[in-house]
Amino acid sequence: MLDIKKTNLLLAMAGAAVLMAGTPVLAQDAAAPAATAPAAASAPAADAAAPAAAATPAAEAEAPAAESHGKLTPAAMFMEADIVVKVVMIGLLLASVFSWVILLIKLFEFGSLNRATDRFLESFRQARTIADMRRVATSEEFEGNPLADMAAAATDEVELSRQAGLSVTGDHRDSALGRAQAAVNAVQAGLAKRLSGGQQFLASVGSTGPFIGLFGTVYGIMNSFIGIANTNTTNLAVVAPGIAEALLATGIGLFAAIPAVIFYNYFNTRIAAYGTRSDGFNAELMNAVSRNLDKGA
Repeated sequence: MLDIKKTNLLLAMAGAAVLMAGTPVLAQDAAAPAATAPAAASAPAADAAAPAAAATPAAEAEAPAAESHGKLTPAAMFMEADIVVKVVMIGLLLASVFSWVILLIKLFEFGSLNRATDRFLESFRQARTIADMRRVATSEEFEGNPLADMAAAATDEVELSRQAGLSVTGDHRDSALGRAQAAVNAVQAGLAKRLSGGQQFLASVGSTGPFIGLFGTVYGIMNSFIGIANTNTTNLAVVAPGIAEALLATGIGLFAAIPAVIFYNYFNTRIAAYGTRSDGFNAELMNAVSRNLDKGA
């Protein structure tokens, strides 16, 4: 009986020892999943935060680029350009405006000149004497017309010779014709100068416009490279506006020069055509004077 009690006591003590030894192990096993769970939960959070952090600089870099791209217009480029480039652009734009003004003025001038010349030739060819030719040439209707001035110079010279008591017929006919021809040549010599008003300006704009624009471009690009060196960046969004502003100067230079060259060549052709017309009238005028001198009219 005593042995059974001892045996039961020993079994109870062994069970208690086993329970006491197993409790830390179970606690560790239970704590391990609990510790693993927060770590596992924090890992996706960290993975999700990493792309967000990486996306933030990219978004910040794209935002100015998108903003500048939306505002990169010729007007904005002009306003943001350096003062030297602005002066170049303004000068070229004013030159272009003056070129178009000259075009309109000279188109009107040549149109009215040819109409007045046609009317003068019609009236001149109806004259029968030197006095009639002089009356037509000096009338207010044809005042300032180059061909009328040529006819007035020839007939005035003949009239002055007569008033001076010189013979303009017979043996002295050639002398009178020579003086009349010299007077006509003097008027005709100034014809090109009278018709070429504004041509020098068009030639200057056409020849120097691209180079002035190129100067603005070189200066603007130089400033852009200085900005690259100062900011230590080659980002296209930072560099592009300055280069675009510089290239705008060359574009304006070509915009001013190309029409100026076209207008210059066009009006040179019209001046040459009117010069040919005046040469033909010179021969017609001297023939008419010669016939009237032979008739003694």
